[in-house]
Amino acid sequence: MGIAVDDSATEFHDFFERHYVELARLAHMLTGEADGADDLAADAMVALWHRWDRVRAADHPVAYARGVVANLVRSRIRGAVRERRRIALFWDRRSERFDDPDVPVVVDVQSALRALPFRKRACVVLRHAFDLSERDTALALGISVGTVKSQTSKGMAELQSLLGPQAATALAGGRK
Repeated sequence: MGIAVDDSATEFHDFFERHYVELARLAHMLTGEADGADDLAADAMVALWHRWDRVRAADHPVAYARGVVANLVRSRIRGAVRERRRIALFWDRRSERFDDPDVPVVVDVQSALRALPFRKRACVVLRHAFDLSERDTALALGISVGTVKSQTSKGMAELQSLLGPQAATALAGGRK
């Protein structure tokens, strides 16, 4: 049994040596990113190693490997698109400006928000400062609407304990 593992490892090593550069070049051509191409090729090789029995049994192992790279690139592009959409949700509301903010209150609120764990802070800020719906907040953060509801509620409760009930209510614009 140890011999078969050694043979597999040797075969994979040979495959890696022969095709890694080609797969990295493919990733570079598909993404346009030289830095990320090596990472994608390495991720593809890890995936290929985990499925090496299937790869070596394929009629065209290199074609299989190219497909893995293409799928990884597709996933990365989709992730980047989702991230851009999330960022767009933040920046769409950015044009709202306020004259002469009460600086001490702003500093207190910022400090209190920083004290919240990230997910609670993000939910509170998106729901109340950016006035996003629960659905849009969930979409922006990649979480469920139920999670948005619970994290916002818990975050507001923590802010209320840090800032006092009137400041937290003012932050929420009178909403609970």
